[in-house]
Amino acid sequence: MRIVPKTTENYEAELVELSSAIAVSTVTKRRKEDEEWFKRSENTINGYDIDEGNAKVVCITDGLTLLGRAITQRLLLHGYTVRIIVNGPDDLERLRVVRDETATFQGRIEAVTAKLTETESLVYAFDGCDGVFHTSGFIDPSGVSGYSKYMAEIEAKVSEKVMNACSITQSVRRCLMTSSLLACLWQNGTQFVSPSVIDHSSWSDESLCHDKKLWYALGKLKAEKIAWKIAENKGFKLSTICAALITAPNLLHHHPTPTIAYLKGADEMYENGVLATVDVHTLAKAHVQVYEEMNKAAFGRYLCFDKVITREYEAEKLANETRVDLDKIRGDNYFYCYRDTVYFVEQKTVFSKVQIIDHLS
Repeated sequence: MRIVPKTTENYEAELVELSSAIAVSTVTKRRKEDEEWFKRSENTINGYDIDEGNAKVVCITDGLTLLGRAITQRLLLHGYTVRIIVNGPDDLERLRVVRDETATFQGRIEAVTAKLTETESLVYAFDGCDGVFHTSGFIDPSGVSGYSKYMAEIEAKVSEKVMNACSITQSVRRCLMTSSLLACLWQNGTQFVSPSVIDHSSWSDESLCHDKKLWYALGKLKAEKIAWKIAENKGFKLSTICAALITAPNLLHHHPTPTIAYLKGADEMYENGVLATVDVHTLAKAHVQVYEEMNKAAFGRYLCFDKVITREYEAEKLANETRVDLDKIRGDNYFYCYRDTVYFVEQKTVFSKVQIIDHLS
């Protein structure tokens, strides 16, 4: 997540120095929490050999978040060179962490300064890249739980700028955007659709999100819709992954604002059997799989989750992990959700290799 940062006199000098450090990949002592997080990542991806044969360059609009870092590490393992957009001084410390975590991959991680609200700046950042991973989001320190109506508008604006920049950057052939299941779920008043199926054709109702002040859902919905509009109008290849609530060890240390914002309305999602989660490494793996299948005929919307919260003990576990009151997650629905679990259906017909994104092995 990004905050528009305050400028500092030595920002450019710090960025140049840090970018040089990234290039030579020197290792410094990590803080205990980040070291434990990276060890978790190593355990997840050790089964993959580093692919040195793929020299493609990709840009990630925010490689410094919990998800962005996981995607960056998996891309590096697949042989990609990863260019990370740096937005200001507040990103420098997080960039240092990424430098330490990726020390093994010498010379294959880059940093570039760009403003996500300016198309020309993004074109400069994207130039020379084969594809773009649009993962960035925004927070408003003055908003409730860090995400406000204003942030929803910014989210849509940035999506527009990113897609326009992708479509006019000569080297860029495709874009993979991180959306949210919340862009699919909120439909038909306070109840969900019947029959209870959520698939790639499902869209949340914008008016409902606005009326319920579900700003995070609204932001993801508007951002994804404008991305698809531009992609269709300009004939540009786009895929989106509609992700469930991201989970990971020490979740709130790495991902506090999106977690709290996602869980607004959790009691209704729980009641209707659509409160789903996904491990960050499963989600990162899905991103790279979908992106690589886009080399062929693949495109479209994909749902990604690995668990649906339907039982009391599952709700309690989620409450403990997120430090959200249990009553706000389950409401008055004790023991199990009121309705049978809604069936989530991913888009299966586009390609064969990644047929079941909700149960990636």
